[in-house]
Amino acid sequence: MDSIRNIVVLTGAGVSAESGIDTFRGGGGLWEQHRVEDVATPEAFARDPDLVLRFYDMRREAIQTKEPNAAHRALARLDAEWDGELLIVTQNVDDLHERAGARRVLHMHGEHLNAWCMACDERPRWTGTLIDRPACPACGEAALRPDIVWFGEMPYRMDEIFAALEQADLFVSIGTSGAVYPAAGFVRNARELGVETLELNLEPSQGTLWFDEARHGPATELVPEWVAEILAGSRA
Repeated sequence: MDSIRNIVVLTGAGVSAESGIDTFRGGGGLWEQHRVEDVATPEAFARDPDLVLRFYDMRREAIQTKEPNAAHRALARLDAEWDGELLIVTQNVDDLHERAGARRVLHMHGEHLNAWCMACDERPRWTGTLIDRPACPACGEAALRPDIVWFGEMPYRMDEIFAALEQADLFVSIGTSGAVYPAAGFVRNARELGVETLELNLEPSQGTLWFDEARHGPATELVPEWVAEILAGSRA
């Protein structure tokens, strides 16, 4: 553990699944009742904005009823106690990392509790609905959409993510399918840079073979165990 100073953690839907937030692709998952093309693309929003806004209003309302689980709390502990650099890159659009207490968090796919004004580019915090076309608090225009990266759009802050990977000693992927790019490619970027890699996932992901080590089981068990292990090693 002495050689590990800088850590990049990638989290996916599997981290929040045990809090009751639907996973992206699993049985009973988020898209089961809707085709991706109907709710999660710019074209869908242009074609049927009411459907898209209603879908995300329901998701926003549901997320606010959920609570962080042991995996979120463990990563918040790591954030609080790790003396080196740490970046928690999450594909999740919920705020459970933050509610657990984590601060070094980057939402590469946006946030359900933000809106994005297409008129002035502001991203106000938003916990209500968008279906009734409310005015932007900054400019007054009724031009708000969910602040979510849809299919076909570029994830946020990629330069920061790659810069953190270049400085990392350890890359950890938690609760991801290994199917959604560009996040699914981070492990290969890390390996090319000589970074140690670890997967913590309920089951083998599509990218498991790229990792130096893979541990499989519930995030609420694996993540606290790993965090306790790495913090103990750093103090040995």
